[in-house]
Amino acid sequence: MAPPPDLASDLQRRLGFAPPRQVLAATLRDVFPGKIAVVSSFGADSAVLLHLVAEIDPATPVLFIDTGRHFLETLDYRDRLVAHLGLTDVQSIGPSVEEVARLDADLSRATWDPDGCCAFRKVAPLQRALEGFDAWITGRKRFQSADRHDLPVFELDLPHVKVNPLASWSAADIADHVSRHRLPAHPLVAQGFSSIGCAPCTSAVAFGEDARAGRWRGAEKTECGIHLPPINSTQKQSNP
Repeated sequence: MAPPPDLASDLQRRLGFAPPRQVLAATLRDVFPGKIAVVSSFGADSAVLLHLVAEIDPATPVLFIDTGRHFLETLDYRDRLVAHLGLTDVQSIGPSVEEVARLDADLSRATWDPDGCCAFRKVAPLQRALEGFDAWITGRKRFQSADRHDLPVFELDLPHVKVNPLASWSAADIADHVSRHRLPAHPLVAQGFSSIGCAPCTSAVAFGEDARAGRWRGAEKTECGIHLPPINSTQKQSNP
C-alpha cells in the first residue's frame, strides 16, 4: 500500500530542517523500516550519503543502476566504496540483454535520443526495482544546478516518498565530510568531473560552472529522468 499522500508534506514540516543524520535515522528506523532504499550512482560525492547510511544501518538496500555505459572507474569505485563502508545489500539493476539488443543494438542511442536512452537504461529499471518500497533516498543537493535550487528534503513522487537528506548541504559541507571521515574519492573527480553519469554523456566541468554542467553538455537535457514525472514509455523506448 502506498504511503498517505500528505506524508511527504508532514515529514517536511517535522524534519525538513533537521540535520541529515537525524533525517536518515528517522526514515530508516521509524517511518519506513524495511520499506526504504537508497538509490546511488556511486558518483562524485556519493560517498557522503552512503557513509551516513552505513553508520545507521549498513544493511540498508542500496540500488545501483548499472546502465551498461558507466565509466570503468565508476564500477571500480563502487566496489571499493562498498567494501570500505561495509554495505551489505547493494543491488545492481539495469536493462536486460534483450532490451539493449532491441533498443540500442549499436550503442549509439545516447547520441541521438538521450531521453530514450535514459528511459530504458535507468528510469524503467528503477521503477521495477522500487516496487515493494514506500520511499527512496537520493543524494541530490540544491547547489548542484538551478533546477535543484528549491529542492525539499521530503517530496511526494507517487507512489513513493522521496527523501533528500543532503538537500541543504553545500559543496564545502560535502568536502569537509569527506575530509573528516577520510572517505575515498571517485578517481574522475581529480580530472574535473564534478558530476558523473554514463561515459557518453558526461564531461569535465570548468571552473565557475554548475556542478552538473558536464552532463549532456550542449543539450537542453539536465536530468536523466528518474527525478522527473513518469515518461511516456511507449514514445521514449520505441525505435525510430
